[in-house]
Amino acid sequence: MSAVAITFFVVIVGITLFITFWAAKRTKTASEFYTAGGGLTGWQNGLAIAGDYLSAASFLGIAGAVALNGFDGFFFSLGYLVAYLVVLYIVAEPLRNLGKYTLADMISARFNEKKIRAVAALSTLTIVIFYMIAQLVGAGALIQLLLGMDYKIAVLFVGVMMTIYVLFGGMTATSWVQIVKAVLLMIGTVIISVLVLAKFNFNIFTMFDQMKTATPLGENYLNPGVKYKNPLDTLSMTLALVLGTAGLPHILMRFFTVKDAKTARSSVVTATWVIGIFYILTIFLGFGAAAFVGSTDIIKANAAGNMAAPLLAGVLGGEFLMSFVSAVAFATILAVVAGLVLSGASAFAHDIYGQIIKKGKATEKQQMLAARYASISVAILSILLALFAQKMNVAFLVSLAFCIAASANLPVIIFTIYWRKFNTTGAITGMLSGLLTALVLVAISPNVISPEPGAAIFVGDPLFSLTNPALVSVPVGFIGAYLGTVLSRNRDEKKFAEVTVKANTGLK
Repeated sequence: MSAVAITFFVVIVGITLFITFWAAKRTKTASEFYTAGGGLTGWQNGLAIAGDYLSAASFLGIAGAVALNGFDGFFFSLGYLVAYLVVLYIVAEPLRNLGKYTLADMISARFNEKKIRAVAALSTLTIVIFYMIAQLVGAGALIQLLLGMDYKIAVLFVGVMMTIYVLFGGMTATSWVQIVKAVLLMIGTVIISVLVLAKFNFNIFTMFDQMKTATPLGENYLNPGVKYKNPLDTLSMTLALVLGTAGLPHILMRFFTVKDAKTARSSVVTATWVIGIFYILTIFLGFGAAAFVGSTDIIKANAAGNMAAPLLAGVLGGEFLMSFVSAVAFATILAVVAGLVLSGASAFAHDIYGQIIKKGKATEKQQMLAARYASISVAILSILLALFAQKMNVAFLVSLAFCIAASANLPVIIFTIYWRKFNTTGAITGMLSGLLTALVLVAISPNVISPEPGAAIFVGDPLFSLTNPALVSVPVGFIGAYLGTVLSRNRDEKKFAEVTVKANTGLK
C-alpha cells in the first residue's frame, strides 16, 4: 500500500477518534447514549440517516452490479430509493411521536405488555446480528483487498473501532461519524461522476449510446434480464428492499435523535435528496467502470464486482483518487457497523434489561452500564460469528435482514398506527409469523442449498426457489397480524384513539 493511501486511512481513523473523544464529554445519560439527547437538527439527522443507509454494499456493490449487469444492477438503486418514500409518508412522523429509544417503545405506546417488547427486541436483535455479520465479513474481505491486511485482523480492527465509537460516544459519536462519512462519500461520488461524464463530452445521450458497444453484453447491457431471469425473484427482491427499510431498527432509531416530528420529517426529506442523488450517480460509477476499467479487470479484482469504484477512481484520477475512494469505503464500513451495534445494544439494554428485567425502574447509572455492557456483548458476538463466516456467501444475510424487517416489523408498525381493532395477540402473531417464515424460507432457499458445489452452504436441490422470500413472508406477516387480531377478543378502542392523537400531534 502506498504512502498516500496510508495517509488517507490514518486521517480517517484520526477524525473518527477525535469525534468520539468530543462526543464522550457529551454522553452522560441514557437519553444522550441512545438518541444523542434528541438534539440533532433536521439536516444533521438527514445526513446521518443517509450515512446509515449508504453502506459499503451501496457504494461498492451497486457500482459493481451496474458495471457487470447494466440495467439489472440499477434495480438495487431503484429499490433503495423508493424505499425512502415508504419511510417518509408512512413511518417517520408517527414513529417519532410514539417512540422513545427503540421500535419496542413505539409499539408499547399502544400495547404496554412485556411479551410484545420481548418479541420486538428478539426481532431487532435477529436483524442486527445477521446484518452485522454480513457487514463485518464484507469489511474483512474489502480491507484485505485494499490494504493487504489478513482477514481476521481486518475484522478485529473494524470490530474494535466500532466498539470504541459506541462505547464512549454513543449516538452522538455514531451520528457525527455518519455525517462525516456521508459528506466524504458524496464528494468522492460526485468527483468520479463528473470525470466519467467528461469522458463522454458531458453528453448523457452520448454516454448511453456508447455503452451499447462498450461491454461484451452489447445492447443487452441497457435492458433488463441479464442477471435476473426469474420475474418472481426480481419482484421478491424489490419488495424486500422497498418495504424492509421501513422496518430496519438502526434506521428507525434515527427518528428518535431529533426533538419533534417536524424535524423528523425534514430529516427524511434531506436524507431522501442525498440518497436519491447518490443512487442516480451510481449510473455514472457503473457505466464508467464498465467502459474504462472493463469487466475482465473488475472480475479479476473481485468476482462480485466490489472493486469497480476504486478501480475506476484509479483509472480516472490515479493513485491519489483511488486512495481517497478506498479510505471513504473504509469510513463507510466503520460508520454502518457502529450504527448497528448501537441499535442491537438498545434492544438488549433498554428493552430486555431496563423494561422487562428491571420493570422500568433502573437508575440512570444502571441504564448506562447496561447499554455499555450490551454494546460490548453485541460487538464480541458479531466479531466471533464473522470470523467463522469468512467463506460463507453472505449475500443472503443482508436479504434476510431486509426480509425480516419487512415481514416482522413493518406489519406491526402499520397496524399499530392505523388499525383500530389491532390488539396484543395480533402484534405477537404478526411479528413471530413474519420472522419465522423469513428464517425458514431462507434456510431452504438457493442461498443455503444449491446443486452447484461451492455456490451455497449445502449441495442439493433447494426446497424453495426464490433467493429472497419477501414475496411470501411479507404477506404472511400481515396475515398473521390480522388473524391473531380477529381470532382474539381483546379490544381497546380508547387506547387507539389516544395513540392516534399522539401519532399525529406528538402530544404526550
